Amino acid sequence: MEKQMDYTLNFEILDKTSLPLVGGKNASLGEMIKAGTRVPPGFAVTTDSYLSFITETGIKDKITGILSKVREDDVSSLDEVSAEIQALIKTTPMNDHVQAAIRMGYLKLCQECNVEDLPVAVRSSATAEDLPTASFAGQQDTYLWVVGVENIINSVRKCWASLYTARAIDYRNKNDFPHEKVLISVGVQKMVNSKAAGVMFTLNPTNGDPSKVVVEGSWGLGETVVSGSVNPDKFVVDKVTMEAGEKTISLKHIKCVHDPDGGEVINIDVEENMQKKCCIEALELKKLVEIAKNIEVHYGRAMDIEWAIDEDFSFPESVFIVQARPETVWSQKKKAPLLGKKSGYQLLMAQAMKRIKIPG
Repeated sequence: MEKQMDYTLNFEILDKTSLPLVGGKNASLGEMIKAGTRVPPGFAVTTDSYLSFITETGIKDKITGILSKVREDDVSSLDEVSAEIQALIKTTPMNDHVQAAIRMGYLKLCQECNVEDLPVAVRSSATAEDLPTASFAGQQDTYLWVVGVENIINSVRKCWASLYTARAIDYRNKNDFPHEKVLISVGVQKMVNSKAAGVMFTLNPTNGDPSKVVVEGSWGLGETVVSGSVNPDKFVVDKVTMEAGEKTISLKHIKCVHDPDGGEVINIDVEENMQKKCCIEALELKKLVEIAKNIEVHYGRAMDIEWAIDEDFSFPESVFIVQARPETVWSQKKKAPLLGKKSGYQLLMAQAMKRIKIPG
């Protein structure tokens, strides 16, 4: 019997076992929903959709043929091959049943959110990215504030094409990752109308201290923080006492917002009186740290998390998690004991005990 193809799947039915079908990012979103984390609703355009697109349109063999033209250590041949494959994917019409599935998925999402033309984020989710052992993150594309099914279909094809950026092709070649084994899914997720957004780590990324959660944020959408185009506000919070031992309020000169006229996301200047103002309130910070700790416990490892605070909701419903992936820098270091031959857990408990008066 032929396998039933799943062209789209709702985030709510996904978990870590869905990775081959929906890639790292989307599987993680489903996993977090199962753990009770507030994640904006959405659906995944599965790897089955991508596979049926490249096979039924006949471009799979063409891609293989073009890839064979890459010459080792020749940047220009890499660029040419990348441009050729991406153009092929972007200009080949999507097959009807995949289009129909995306149309249906978007219609259901609009109904669920009670918004006729719901703005969404369209994000790549490759099957080999966000694995604890391979930091593929950021090699594929994201399109924000996409409205309408035709624009979503075009963005999905652009995400598929981004599997073949020069950087991604080169990375796979150098790491002996067969190109045909790396499939791509695409997440279509309700946009968060971010008042503030950013990233957080369930350890201190500067020194690997597992007893801290580090939260970084800025005004508007989180792209300014992720891309490093703004110095974010930074908070180093103790996991046990929930106190911020270190707070840095930065001058946040630009923010990433939706431009209703151009229909795109743009960077604009932050009003002068807001530039030095802390972008998150004490209660929001506490909530973010609680969520980060829960996500870390659920995954059983240090995590790198993207968050957003939606100005259309009141606290605490306003706090959303839009992404979580395993932290890859410190987690890959040799698990040697930290200070004074104590493990991270022992240090954490020692710190907690300092503040707890044990009756004699």
